[in-house]
Parts: sequence; C-alpha cells; structure tokens
Amino acid sequence: MRKTLLSLGIATLAFVAAIAQAQQAPIDLPDLGNPADLAISPKEEEEISRQVAAELYYFNYVLEDVEVGEYLNTLGWRLAAFGTEKPPEFRFFMIADPRINAFALPGGYIGMNAGLILAAGTESEVASVMAHEQAHVTQRHAARGQDQGEVETIATWLAVLAAIIAGSANPNVVIGALSLGQGINYNRQVSYTRTNEYEADRVGIRTLAAAGFDPNGMAGFFAKLEQQTRLYGNRLPEILLTHPVNTTRIAEASARAAQYQKREVKNSIDFDLMRARIRVLMSETPSEIGAYFEGELNGGKVTAENQYGLAMALAAQGRYEEADAAIAPLVKANLKSASVPILEARILIGSERTGQGLALLKKTLDALPRHPPTILAYAEALINAGEPAEARRVLLSHEQALGTRIETYRLLSSAAKAQGNIAEAQYQQGVYHYERGDIRSALQQLNAGLRVAGISTADRSRLSAKRQEILEEIPKDQLRRLQRE
Repeated sequence: MRKTLLSLGIATLAFVAAIAQAQQAPIDLPDLGNPADLAISPKEEEEISRQVAAELYYFNYVLEDVEVGEYLNTLGWRLAAFGTEKPPEFRFFMIADPRINAFALPGGYIGMNAGLILAAGTESEVASVMAHEQAHVTQRHAARGQDQGEVETIATWLAVLAAIIAGSANPNVVIGALSLGQGINYNRQVSYTRTNEYEADRVGIRTLAAAGFDPNGMAGFFAKLEQQTRLYGNRLPEILLTHPVNTTRIAEASARAAQYQKREVKNSIDFDLMRARIRVLMSETPSEIGAYFEGELNGGKVTAENQYGLAMALAAQGRYEEADAAIAPLVKANLKSASVPILEARILIGSERTGQGLALLKKTLDALPRHPPTILAYAEALINAGEPAEARRVLLSHEQALGTRIETYRLLSSAAKAQGNIAEAQYQQGVYHYERGDIRSALQQLNAGLRVAGISTADRSRLSAKRQEILEEIPKDQLRRLQRE
C-alpha cells in the first residue's frame, strides 16, 4: 500500500473522481434491502480508515496546520449536525495537494485537498463537497457497494482504497492495484459508484440547505469542475477520462437546489483567511507567494484574504516590521477571527517583543478558552519563551484541546523535555505517534521511555500501560511482524 501511495501520489476517492463518472442516466438509488454489515462492519470500516489515514501521515500528505484543521472541523461538524443520519465520529484533514480533489473513507475520515479550497469561489461550494463526502459515509456506500463474500478482509479493502486514492499518472497501475482485491469486478465498481454519487448529491444538497449554506453551491462547483477537467490532460486516470463531468449532473443538482429557499450566503472571515493561509503553506518560497499577495493588493483587490496572506508571507521571511504593517488594517478592523491576533502575536514575538506577543495570546485565550489553535499557539510560545511549566499547565487545563488535537501531545512532549522529564516526554511523543497511526514509532518511543535511567514507578507504570494497550489492539499477524522487526 505504501509503495502504491508513494509512487502515484494522493488523489481522490469520491467527489471529483465520482463526479467524472456521472453519465446520462436516470437516478437508480441502491437497494436498501441488504444490510451493509453483511459486507463489512462499522468496526472494520473504522480499521480501514485508520490504516489509510496512517499512510497519509506517514508520507506527509496531510497538511498539519492547527488553524486550517480547526476550520475544517468547524465546517464539517456544522454540516454533520444537519445530516439525515446520526453522524459517525468524523475526522477531517487537509491533504497537501494542489489538485482539486476530496475523498471519504468508510468509517468517517474525510480528506479535502488544498487545491479544492483554493479553486472554490465561495464557502458554500466547499461546504457542498464536504456535505457530499459526509453522505458517502453516512449512507455507507463503501459497504453497500459489495455483496457478501466479495470483500473478505481488511487487507483487500486497503489494496482497493490505496489504488483508488492514489494515482494521477498511469491508469494501468491503478487497475493493477485494484486487481489485488479478491473477486472485485472493476467495471461493476465504476457502475455502482455512479448511483452512489446521485444519492450523495441528493443527501448532500439537503444537508447544505439545512445548515444555512447556498444549496446551489454544489451545482456551481460541478460547473467549475467541468471547466477544470481539461487542465488535467493525460495525467488523469482512465476512469476519469472515459466519464467526464456532464450537463445532466449539473442540471440535476440545480433542480434539487431549486426545491429549497433561495438565499444569499456570505463567506465567513475564517474561510477567506484560511484560503490565504493554505496558499502560503502550499507555496515553495515565501517570497514568491508574498509577491503574489502584494500584486493582488496593488491591483486594487484590498481584501482581508490578501492582507492576511501578505502579512503571513512576510513573517515567514523574517520581515517582521513589514508584516506588522501589513496586518495592521486587519487588527484595526477588529475582525471576528482568532487567526488575526494569533498571527499578530507571532509577528510580535518574531520581532523580539515576546512579552507583548504572549500577553496578546493570553488575552485571546481568555476570550476564547475552548479554541484549540489559540491554546496550542499560546503553549508553543510559552515553551519557546522558556516557560514549559506554564505551557504544560495551559495544555492540561483546557479540556477542548486534549485528545482532539494531535499537536497537543507533541507540545506536551516538548514541554516535558524542556523540564528535563524525559520519561514524560517519551510517553507524550508515543501518544502523538499513536494518534497519527504510526504504531511502530509509538512503541519505539514508549520503549525508549521505559529505558530511561532512574525512571519513577509512576512513569514506568504509565508507559507500560500505554504500551500494553497498543499491543492488545494490534492483530496477531501484524504483531508478529513488528516483533521480528
């Protein structure tokens, strides 16, 4: 699986791939008579998602930015609250890929490509993709796409998912990887997915409208994808080349949207700022992206998005005085987004005004005590300022961050290391790797902690308990392989 992902690169499982599969055909919803559990259980779906997500983290395909992640979580759970089914434990993450793609894994893991956010013209368009992907999960399309006995093991599903998620170059490689699945008929998979897409459209548009977004967002994005398809050229997998986006799919989405009250929906300030943030994070050189934002502003596009992007790009270059001037209009505007004071604080700290920066972060945290990006930004600033004990207190006293943000464990490890508590640092680093799905590294960190000289009885018990908990979750065949290695 790792070889497949590494050689082909991350691409898509659902939205763009399946949009391209739509044909001129009437809606034919799947037969709900056979329970999806006959093919694959929810527990197995969760295991599939966990293992695939681990591969994404392993190859650094995930854009691990706390503020971007928080935006996706906020958007995702807002939609989930208005879904037609009880939502699973969704996990949302940004994929560091400039192409316009998104995918849903069976079990609640939803990935959105950075390129999709940048290509969307409105927040409702992004929300339409998210609602569509959530429908794939809640309607259990992955499980319903298989008859009992066709997919017998999680390993088989992993091979199939790796092939579908990966790949932008050689369609023969994708089809070859699909053949690893036991008895899976490739053509039948393509055909069945088409009906899933119509159902995901229907459920997604309903969710979109109920959550207060523009229900026309989906049709608008369909039309945009139709225009974008030609840009992919020969890099597109064969399945997309033979099933392009068509006007029937767009018309169908428009007709469904017309059933709901028409509304004008403005983009949130966080949508605008995160677009700028993603653009900077995805750029190869801060100077080039800085020049882009400067050009936009000089061209008359004086927006919060461009001002924030320029300030962030300048700060990344160490040009803090210029960054301070760039962000000043946003500070004066008193926008309702914590991303502005967080960036302002980082600029202050970078320009050796650490006390002012820490004070601003504390003020922001006092106003938003349950906001993970502010919690983590303040804790990291405290560690860098030589106050690891206070950083640890901040992390442990704000429940919202614990257990919900992987970055929390990395910072707890850094704080413990700065305090000289190596056993604690190894424990938290082990949990960090475990939450990312990297079992091998997690066990290595925990084992290293157990070998620390002079380790206390409490630390030894804690490390041993976590180690045993992880070992008991590993299937026996994988455990034997790990032990050999």
